[in-house]
Amino acid sequence: MATATKIRMLERGMDQGVAQAGASQATATSGAPSDWAGIEAERGPGLYVPRGITLTRGEGAYVWDAEGRRYLDCTAAYGVASLGHCHPAVVAAIRRQAATLIACSGSFGNDQRAQLYAEMAEILPPGLTRLFFCNSGAEANEAALKFARLTTGRHGVVAAMRGFHGRTAGALAATWEPKYREPFEPLLPGFKYIPYNDEAALEAAVTDEVGAVILEVIQGEGGVRPGAVEFLQTAQRLCRERGALLIADEVQSGFGRTGTFFACEGVGLQPDILTMAKGIASGFPMGAVALGERVIQLSPGQHGTTFGGAPLACAAARATLRVLKQERIPAQVARHSALFFERLRALPSPRIREARGRGFMIGIELTEPAAPYIAAAQARGLLVLNAGVNVIRLLPPLILAEDDIAFAVAALSEALNP
Repeated sequence: MATATKIRMLERGMDQGVAQAGASQATATSGAPSDWAGIEAERGPGLYVPRGITLTRGEGAYVWDAEGRRYLDCTAAYGVASLGHCHPAVVAAIRRQAATLIACSGSFGNDQRAQLYAEMAEILPPGLTRLFFCNSGAEANEAALKFARLTTGRHGVVAAMRGFHGRTAGALAATWEPKYREPFEPLLPGFKYIPYNDEAALEAAVTDEVGAVILEVIQGEGGVRPGAVEFLQTAQRLCRERGALLIADEVQSGFGRTGTFFACEGVGLQPDILTMAKGIASGFPMGAVALGERVIQLSPGQHGTTFGGAPLACAAARATLRVLKQERIPAQVARHSALFFERLRALPSPRIREARGRGFMIGIELTEPAAPYIAAAQARGLLVLNAGVNVIRLLPPLILAEDDIAFAVAALSEALNP
């Protein structure tokens, strides 16, 4: 059967499934065709390792596959679904704005963008007063590196080993992992990498040729490794003393994930530039760069974006912020994550070396490769990620309840003790 014919048949089936879901929200897309995975394998770029299931619906902390099986989603689409899947406030905001104005370039003022500027100012760390909106974390880091070069006139950048800042050319140059960089070299020059949390190496690296130091406050892809307070504050001091700018990458750790709005708050850090994305709009694509007073006033044409700061994205972000503030979600994360860590650290498995992280940014380091245990957790109805070869990573929605935590710990216990 031709692929186009398959797609038409599947679309008709999907339309019927949507109609049925409207009649009963509890009905999953059971009975959905099994060819979705085949079409993706045939027509997709082959860039992702298949997990073996096709997700078709999400609600809160849960997702359902095409066969109607339910999973507790402790990936949150790599930390994106901060308020869970299809949060009513975010859905309502997107619907309203989609019927009002979807696109508006930065040359024209917009009510949603202006209000988001003002509302973000209330939660940003001290000293960050201007914002640039874009579409992703990689774009945010690209912009941050450009702004640092414009400000300092220096091309050198210090980044950390195990750090991850994105896959576009500039962000990739800041990303240490050779398997990501080497196939695409030569990349943007001037980058050097130091061991994370090594103050002496940092001091030696920040020379008068360095215009920026870019660090994750908590390394995500690199194994969920929190930055030591002393190391991060040393980075801030050296940048101030030596004329460089400190870029804090909070693409993964921002918007309540660590129990505060930003992980910077937990370590007393005041970066010159802060990058963010993922959970900013609870599933809608968006990124942002916050700028401090040490960054020069930018001029028209020095940077830009077609889609960044569009009314639809800003409306989704505003709805997300309202829920985060009104329901005190960061404080809830701090409470619930303490329980989560307590139970994880009590798991009786000889395969666990350490459970670490902060808030709902959790890494479980194993004594062996994590892939078989990630698959075993999935078979038990729990979706988790890896962070390197031997670390299980959990980035659950921030709305995770105590019952969900109990289920996640039980599923991990079974997976790690087959």
